[in-house]
Amino acid sequence: MTPIDEREAVERLRACPLFAPCPVPVLVEVGRRLRPRRFRRNEVIFHQGDPGDALHIINSGAVKIVLPSPEGDEAIIATLRPGDFFGELSLLDGEPRSATATAVEPTETMSLPRDLFRELLDRHPSLRDAVFSAVAGQLRRLTTHVEELHFLDLAGRLAARLSRLADQAQPDGGGSISLDWPYTQTDLAAMIGGSRQSVNRLLAGLIDDGLLQLDHDRLVVPNLDALERRSER
Repeated sequence: MTPIDEREAVERLRACPLFAPCPVPVLVEVGRRLRPRRFRRNEVIFHQGDPGDALHIINSGAVKIVLPSPEGDEAIIATLRPGDFFGELSLLDGEPRSATATAVEPTETMSLPRDLFRELLDRHPSLRDAVFSAVAGQLRRLTTHVEELHFLDLAGRLAARLSRLADQAQPDGGGSISLDWPYTQTDLAAMIGGSRQSVNRLLAGLIDDGLLQLDHDRLVVPNLDALERRSER
């Protein structure tokens, strides 16, 4: 595949938490080795159990990381947007993919093959430190997710998840937060461990209370603090 433009690659790497702490020479070297990948809506990027052959950084679109059940249900453990990365665990330990990654909408990623990733880790301590920090951050997010599943009711989990998504979309907060919303109610139910029918009812309640506005592919949170307080009830 055609390599990505060097300047463009460096700018995109700067927006990725995994590579942002690295000095420019490292970003340039990584950027030269990236390859673009494009996926259709609902296309599986990799399945649970596949060999871990590449790291992906999202340029555009959205990706969900899911744990599938034998019955065809799924638990969504992460939703990722441009600047996020995924697939690093298998590159670190050499084990098969621990989850399935699926494009929620038309998505473009930059991929870095495992052998090159390992080579760069060996040669650049700054990248290795960034990987440790990024993996620790993901572990903390998963810990929060488990905490919510155990200690919040379904309404609290819904408000907490929507609050977190809004905060990620606009970390500075303040005012009304509007974010792209390519997810279905089934997706949202899979994020918080509920049924689609229950999520539909709870969403309607949040909308009636003025805490949310949902319009096709946009989700608007008029007041993030108020939505966060709802999760604490």
